[in-house]
Amino acid sequence: MAGESAEYVEYVTARLPVLRRLAYSLTGDSHRADDLVQQTITTMFVRWSRIRQAEHLDRYVRSMLVNAFVDERRLSWARVRLFAEPPPTVAPEPDSVEDRSVLRDALAQVPRRQRAVLVLRFIHDLPVAEVADILGISAGTVKSQTSHGLAALRRLLGEQPLATLTNIQER
Repeated sequence: MAGESAEYVEYVTARLPVLRRLAYSLTGDSHRADDLVQQTITTMFVRWSRIRQAEHLDRYVRSMLVNAFVDERRLSWARVRLFAEPPPTVAPEPDSVEDRSVLRDALAQVPRRQRAVLVLRFIHDLPVAEVADILGISAGTVKSQTSHGLAALRRLLGEQPLATLTNIQER
């Protein structure tokens, strides 16, 4: 058991930055990202003896995190809101430093599964087949969710270009 615990600690220590980056991309909030990562690594610890035998461990853990994010809205505590509405945001001038923030705000308004698909496809640059495998859906569903998610972003962003979507990870 001590060997398994050391293996778990070593794996989590090495993958924590990647998991946190993915969680932050999905939630757009550092505190919620930390909670999501904590939930995922806690579940991993409980099931480590079985999980560590997965053929593609990183893909499996990434799936756990994304599924925890998608399923989070089903929990009753997720419906509690401190404010009736989020504070209004003012659209920045084109090519401003605030582009990333505006994109995150718009991405937060896209349905969760579409957001997960967009984050995995464009921010984490995963192919359709891998996104389908992570989310447990067909490649066709990934493509349609991508299309619907991009259409929603276009509506939310108005005239602002979507080129910043691929630049989020570079900043």
